[in-house]
Amino acid sequence: MTVNEQSIDFFTDLVVTNVIDAIAERTGKTATETFRELMKSKTYELLIDPESYLFLESPAYVLDMVDAEERGDWDRWLEV
Repeated sequence: MTVNEQSIDFFTDLVVTNVIDAIAERTGKTATETFRELMKSKTYELLIDPESYLFLESPAYVLDMVDAEERGDWDRWLEV
């Protein structure tokens, strides 16, 4: 299977949507608020960079990165 731009966009959108849903559910914030906050994160920057291949990871994996980043646990963030 080749990874083309359409596949990258699809998987990125899928991961982002699942991460937003999980964060919004546990915080009680709207999806829009959650997305705005997520867009400011280093994890999101990495996720939308196709060369990182982070879009191929599970939403749980990316959520763990977001959580580590929010705690300022950069060792854990890099480990993930």
